[in-house]
Amino acid sequence: MTDIPVPPTLDAPLLTVSDLSVRFPIRGAFGRNLGEIKALDHVSFDLAQGEILGLVGESGCGKSTLGKTLMGIQAPNDGSILFKGQQIAGRTPREARELRRTLQYAYQDPGASLDPRWKIGKSLEEPLIIHTDLPRAERLEKVREILTSVGLPAGHTELFPHEISGGQQRRVGLARILMLNPEVIILDEPTAGLDVSVQATVLRLFHDLRDTFDLTYIFISHDLSVVRLVCHRVAVMYLGRIVEVGPVETLMDSPKHPYTQSLLAAIPRINGPRVTENFWLEGEPADASKLPQGCRFQGRCPHVQPLCRQQDPADKTIGDQTVACHFAGELSPPTAKKRQTA
Repeated sequence: MTDIPVPPTLDAPLLTVSDLSVRFPIRGAFGRNLGEIKALDHVSFDLAQGEILGLVGESGCGKSTLGKTLMGIQAPNDGSILFKGQQIAGRTPREARELRRTLQYAYQDPGASLDPRWKIGKSLEEPLIIHTDLPRAERLEKVREILTSVGLPAGHTELFPHEISGGQQRRVGLARILMLNPEVIILDEPTAGLDVSVQATVLRLFHDLRDTFDLTYIFISHDLSVVRLVCHRVAVMYLGRIVEVGPVETLMDSPKHPYTQSLLAAIPRINGPRVTENFWLEGEPADASKLPQGCRFQGRCPHVQPLCRQQDPADKTIGDQTVACHFAGELSPPTAKKRQTA
């Protein structure tokens, strides 16, 4: 997977996200408002044509909420999303349906997006029936072509979802998305639950389809080793905010944010130190409905200073990385010995 070419410049991004915020109200008895959860908090980034951007972070950090907000499934409270310079929010139903042709979401469980009572051929044909005026013969021909492009025989059109494996279901899910010639695909944990050998096959398929169909990916994953293989850039999320973003090799070889450092320290390495010797992230994230004043990572950071408890850090640029940390670039991950004497 190391032969993925360098993505085009961000001078004219395909997708621009600016100060995007999503808040979910907390309701008590009789509809009382008990506060709100900040699922996304002023998230900003650009996505270039042909780029693969990785989104990583712990469960509940906002990765899937961000993906669904980009798709229009979840309405934002603040901020803007521009696709080819056009605002996504506030579109008419017809315009929103047209947008869904170009922005597609691949769910973590592909089997859940397939009707168990429908044969695969019918599930693949449905988007063409809804969005196009193609005659039936042309629809069926395109179904066979797309199914072949994802590495499945045309005969699979006569099978039901339960008759194929999990890896094949993911291929069918991709085929369904590709029926409408999308430009951006949001992949939500696309290799979760797959054997290592099947993961490798699926990742190679993503690479090949990107070249064949001129696709752009947002790749949501917990697996940093997979992100390193397939992505051009990576954005690290923590409690609804992007705390670090940069080229994948640079960020993973020289992480600047303490949270990124801790995530990378948790990756097992052959002949390297045990994870328990260098993994120093402890405790749980703060309550998203009661974020502390200052830096949201302060309760788990080994470098916390009085400034961290007073001011929320602004983004700073270090080389080609952007980091939300007051002391980014000044501190290194603590060793096991330092942790014991602290």
